[in-house]
Amino acid sequence: MMTCPMCGKGKLENKKVKESMFGVSLGEFPARVCNKCNESFTDETTTKKIEQAARKAGVWDLGKKTKITRSGNSLAVRLPKEIADFLKWKEGHEAYIRPDKDRIIIESI
Repeated sequence: MMTCPMCGKGKLENKKVKESMFGVSLGEFPARVCNKCNESFTDETTTKKIEQAARKAGVWDLGKKTKITRSGNSLAVRLPKEIADFLKWKEGHEAYIRPDKDRIIIESI
């Protein structure tokens, strides 16, 4: 068995792992999983299959970079169209925003 390259303590075992992206399940895929830290590793073929599943589900490339702008005395973040479409949010949609360490969580209400 191979030693885990992440934690250096565990051994990698062949297993199936559930993959998801942005909360969308992509299915189960074969991977090597560390029996200590639970980190999983896929080969190139499996990684391409995961990418194909993400593309089919419409979530591949959904993460976007955006700029913080000023709106009056507040700062504003624009929600990219692809993300708004994915969430089915329209103008006037209500959301709850809160800090979480170094990130912002925006939840539909």
